[in-house]
Amino acid sequence: MKHETLATILFLVFVAGTLAITFWASRNTKTATDYYAGGRSFSGVQNGLAIGGDYMSAASFLGIAGIIALSGYDGFLYSIGFLVAWLVALLLVAELMRNSGKFTMADVLAFRMSPRPVRTAAGVSTIVVSIFYLLAQMVGAGALVGLLLGITSQSGKVWTIIAVGLLMVIYVVIGGMKGTTWVQIVKAVMLMTGAALVTLLVLGKFGFNLSSLLGDAATQSGKGDAFLNAGLKYGTEAQGVWGKIDLISLGLALVLGTAGLPHILIRFYTVPTARDARKSVLWGIGIIGVFYLLTLVLGFGAAAVVGSEKIAAANAAGNTAAPQLAEAIGADIFGEVGGTILLAVIAAVAFATILAVVAGLTLASSSSFAHDLYAHVFKRGQVTDKEEVRVARIAAFVIGAIAIALAIPAQSLNVAFLVALAFAVAASGNLPAILYSLFWKRFNTAGAVSAIYGGLISALVLVILSPAVSGAKTAMFPDVDFHLIELSNPGIFSIPIGFLCGYLGTIFSKEYNAAKYAEIEVRSLTGVGMEKASEH
Repeated sequence: MKHETLATILFLVFVAGTLAITFWASRNTKTATDYYAGGRSFSGVQNGLAIGGDYMSAASFLGIAGIIALSGYDGFLYSIGFLVAWLVALLLVAELMRNSGKFTMADVLAFRMSPRPVRTAAGVSTIVVSIFYLLAQMVGAGALVGLLLGITSQSGKVWTIIAVGLLMVIYVVIGGMKGTTWVQIVKAVMLMTGAALVTLLVLGKFGFNLSSLLGDAATQSGKGDAFLNAGLKYGTEAQGVWGKIDLISLGLALVLGTAGLPHILIRFYTVPTARDARKSVLWGIGIIGVFYLLTLVLGFGAAAVVGSEKIAAANAAGNTAAPQLAEAIGADIFGEVGGTILLAVIAAVAFATILAVVAGLTLASSSSFAHDLYAHVFKRGQVTDKEEVRVARIAAFVIGAIAIALAIPAQSLNVAFLVALAFAVAASGNLPAILYSLFWKRFNTAGAVSAIYGGLISALVLVILSPAVSGAKTAMFPDVDFHLIELSNPGIFSIPIGFLCGYLGTIFSKEYNAAKYAEIEVRSLTGVGMEKASEH
């Protein structure tokens, strides 16, 4: 049986199974709390698995393995950054957000401030960050299905992206948070099992000797010892000082971005207590930590077994390294049929990864539009739960269409790199407003709006003027060149700008409400009065 046929069968089985879960969940989705927060019915362990499923995206499985396979040591920086970021989320925002809000990030910000401008800014920021993240998943889907089904034509990959986009919208529109969470739990278990299996097979091939694995990876990469040392991708002589700045910028974006990601923040609202919120993050860190250790073996294993040249030939950004490794190691150990089966299984797992994360992102952005913009800005709170949920479902279609349209020209970019851009935007716009709101007594409406728009706009402008969009072979638009700075990730400039705008906006405004701050301080630490959060 050809791997195309087997992969297609496994795809269809997974899609049928997850759709069944989604339809089952839809029968229990009756209120806005059910749709947005899964009825707050998930335990800490369940939500921890779902957090892992939400976070371990196509960027983690496909992108990081690809970057390590092509760039060696420098690629592993993504794994470290994505993992360390969870400590920031755990220590600074998880429990406090769960206690202070109800459905979205804006619930926390709007409580002590003028709600309409703050909700507008937070809603816009949530949608922009989610669309950046969605781009990565769509690009990953196009590369993966193209490899599996032998689709080499541009039009074939475009139709793949459209199909994935439509499928994700169905998950969100029908199942809401309950359906999406169960899909993420199933996917997390599948991904950990698949990644662990390939890791064990790779280690077994090299006698469980990491030194032997790394030595072969360096040889097969064609770059020798440089493959195992820093400086192959960042800080090269050709890049000069910009390469070093880019590396610091990437690190800042990765470490600070998670605590500002809308689809991660809304996961804290699905548990019944603050204790469960802490527990779910600890479970999430455990699952994610093990997974990122596995990406080290997957990336260097792909370089050693498949070879960097062959990986780059299949996909210049390296997005197909993990499936190629699965096929090669399977064929090496079990024969050609074994390689075909393992490739199909890993591809189905990667496809599951993309669908689950895309569903979570679409839910976060459509929820923010319906709850923050439609219900509280356009309708001034005069809206029923039923009407709000209906608008969220319509918004899911619109946001899905935008993500599909933007993903088509972005197919040449590495998915881990695309996610790093989303992290930079989240850390620049959302994080300053969240931290100031929770910890700074003087913070006010002008400060919140300034922080969100200042960080968001500066990040977007820097991305547009960078080699990521134009002026490079791997740019979104490689045939034109309007880049002005040699900085691929904007975090080192846009994150401080976000914090500075929040500070200046606050001190130049006379608005100040000490009573509201005292109330949110008590609520964030104890959870008392949380249900009132969305009424303001």
